[in-house]
Amino acid sequence: MFELTLQALFSGLLAGGYYATVAVGLALVFGTMRVINLAHGELVLLAAYVAYAAETNYGVNPVMAIPVALVIVGSASAIVYALLSRIRQDREINSLILTFGLGIILTNAILSIWKADIHSTSDPWFQDSLVVADTLFAMNAEVASFVGGLVLMAGVWWWLNHSWQGRAVRALSSNRAAATLMGVNPRKIEILSFLIAALLATFAGFAIYTGKTVFPALGHVLTVKAFIITVLAGMGSIPGVLIGAVMIGVIESLTVTYLSASLQELAGMILFLVVLFVSPSGLFGGGRALAR
Repeated sequence: MFELTLQALFSGLLAGGYYATVAVGLALVFGTMRVINLAHGELVLLAAYVAYAAETNYGVNPVMAIPVALVIVGSASAIVYALLSRIRQDREINSLILTFGLGIILTNAILSIWKADIHSTSDPWFQDSLVVADTLFAMNAEVASFVGGLVLMAGVWWWLNHSWQGRAVRALSSNRAAATLMGVNPRKIEILSFLIAALLATFAGFAIYTGKTVFPALGHVLTVKAFIITVLAGMGSIPGVLIGAVMIGVIESLTVTYLSASLQELAGMILFLVVLFVSPSGLFGGGRALAR
């Protein structure tokens, strides 16, 4: 029983790494523009399908397709931003409607090109198992994705706290009018934030493709999961995203292990509602500024 619980906790920790990488991009865009990009999960999915196409059509290692995927996802993100930036009235609600529609378009485009089949990598290295301390088991892809995700999140945290552009992002998140008066160009910072979010989405897509399975409807699931984690952490709190993601991953893993896989999503939602009931502003309360 103890070993089973330990394995469930370990699996939940690794799953939290996937979720956090997806959610950080959503949190970053929200922090700069105060809008929720409901097409973010579809951008992650797009990167995953680029990896799939590279592996099946050209027989290359999925990792080799990352630069191509980054260009494609970055271009798609630029289009999303260009459309969002044209909204002048009721930005919050209209941006939700717009990005939700764009998400549907991306999902159906992926469905038209790659059909509704479930896909995963066939590369043996990613699927090989790794034994930790003779009791914990995971695939190489899961561990590599978790470590890579932590490195990327640490890089984003450092960038937000120690670079001029990062501090401009935080200033824009905290007080847009004051940041503009101090010389920050909101448009440039918003574009930069979208590009960083595209980078994170690309890595997350490859991580999910190599360690999990992908299918066209997964984009919506990822968007909802990322939104839940972002709100759970406290809107705009980068450190809280990792904690919230691990919490979701662990509770889902324990639910699958001891109850039923059909209750996995319900368990995460119950945790989300309980935290909001106790602390309406999220775990890191009030998070108006990024990277706290």
